[in-house]
Amino acid sequence: MADADRLPLPLRPDARLWMTVSPQRRVLGVVHNITSATRLLDLLAVFDGDERIQVVFSCTDSSALDGGVSDFLLRRGMLMIPWRVAVAENFDLALATNRGGDLHKLRFPLIGAPHGAGYNKYLSREPGAGSREPGAFGLTEEWLLHDGDVVPSAIILSHKEQLDRLAVGCPQALPMAVVAGDPCIDQLRASLPFRESYRQAFGLLPGQRLVVVSSTWGSGSVLGSPRADVIRRVLAELSVEEFRVLAAVHPNSWHGHGSWQLHSWLAPFLGSGLLLPVPESDTWKAALCSADFLLGDHGSLTMYGTALGIPCILGAFDESKVAPGSPMARLGRILPRLSADRPLLCQLAALHGQRDDPELQAVGETVTSEPGRSAELLRRLFYTWLRLDEPAHPASVSAIPVPSQPSGPGARRVPHEAPMFVTVSVTDDGTVAVDGEVIVRRYPAARQHGHGPHIASAHLAADRDDPDRRWPRTADVLLVPRGRTAGRPEDDPWCAYAAESSGCGLLAAETEEDGCLALLPDGGRVRVRWLERPAWAAFPVAASAVYAWTVRERAAGTARARPTRSERIVVRAGDLPDAGLLDLAYV
Repeated sequence: MADADRLPLPLRPDARLWMTVSPQRRVLGVVHNITSATRLLDLLAVFDGDERIQVVFSCTDSSALDGGVSDFLLRRGMLMIPWRVAVAENFDLALATNRGGDLHKLRFPLIGAPHGAGYNKYLSREPGAGSREPGAFGLTEEWLLHDGDVVPSAIILSHKEQLDRLAVGCPQALPMAVVAGDPCIDQLRASLPFRESYRQAFGLLPGQRLVVVSSTWGSGSVLGSPRADVIRRVLAELSVEEFRVLAAVHPNSWHGHGSWQLHSWLAPFLGSGLLLPVPESDTWKAALCSADFLLGDHGSLTMYGTALGIPCILGAFDESKVAPGSPMARLGRILPRLSADRPLLCQLAALHGQRDDPELQAVGETVTSEPGRSAELLRRLFYTWLRLDEPAHPASVSAIPVPSQPSGPGARRVPHEAPMFVTVSVTDDGTVAVDGEVIVRRYPAARQHGHGPHIASAHLAADRDDPDRRWPRTADVLLVPRGRTAGRPEDDPWCAYAAESSGCGLLAAETEEDGCLALLPDGGRVRVRWLERPAWAAFPVAASAVYAWTVRERAAGTARARPTRSERIVVRAGDLPDAGLLDLAYV
């Protein structure tokens, strides 16, 4: 064979002379694109630890969205052969999580499995075929037959409800159907006890809530919908101390446009704190285990989130891509749609009743009819076709790894404080020990479209040296982080800092332990330090709290003299449980 010298070692005729381990069976992993490759790894996990099995991979070269496949396989050390070589070789078994390509050319048994949460999408090989009643991709003759013969030797179904749809779409394939559950949902549920470990890896503080925005691929997805403004809106309307936002974007979007391009398009959101993990890792799974809310579309993550009981709202939903009669079609009818006319926080608060919704629970249960048993059932199926005894140890699922780089390699951290609109409510405490209480909520200024109700009566806090000069020039609070002050801040006059800002009411120069020296327009100085400093406490929060406190005193007609003693105020970051305590010493 002309390609013999390019074959990986296990396939070469002289392999026994050079191999360290001599496997008894060879398995071909059929890859269509990165989406199918990641799901294939879920299936292949049942072979972990078995030296009798050698797996080699090949890409069908049939997907318009197969960019990045070679790099994906090479980075993981997965042996790869050209498709023309794969169809000419003899393997003991092939596993495929997609129906694309010339699978009928394989000369050995093929087991087909879904590459998402069951069979929910509609996709046709034939342009214009949407005029007929569409069946689910993977459950119709169009995807299962070649010249009248069923191509797969076995067809994995995740739930028994799919048997009825297969009977309609391709009755010839019913004898090949095997209900074997879903390894992904089993892993997700097995990993829920480790929720706090994942949340810590994402940098979540006690009481913070994680909002996962999931986007499948295509023009009807959260990212692709013409009306979609979901990610910007989530970042704009949820306060940065109380919420974190993570975008789980489908691999086809990443590799169809290129990861650089996706990072470029989302760069403004990354600068506002968006977490954007790469899709070929398991970080999206850890995110679902950590999530408090899910904003989804017609992609599999929405179905998995529903199965996990995560309160969910639809940011987009393309009915034309969803198979009629599928669980996803039912889910699209039940879940609420994101409204442009109501505050996002109110819409999220209304989702908590979903946990007890019997309709949603019923749809979630369609992800698998064999909960917790997928590893056992898949291993039994594969080893039967390989004609090997199963390993002696029980088949089990592994916990999702703790993300080591949850933001992805393209995460951006700017060297200046991001401009924020800040709302602060101020109350008198009425106790001897404390003079009052303030509740601070901050919202990224650059993400706002108009002055929405969530930032009514907000002030603007901005870094004095922000390259985008519109922010410091119009700021109510100017921030000067440590290391960027000229000498000692208390020795510098107000005009040296605030000359550019037309309406500045306070300038805050950062001091140790996230405190600050506040300079007032009338020449007054307030030295601010945290007496009790929770994890969320930061210099910009202290600055905004002091600004609101001093504005309140002036508005109250403080004909009274400036205090000669220090004042103490309790500071809360929205509804987070831990409060801070600031000491304000007038100097």
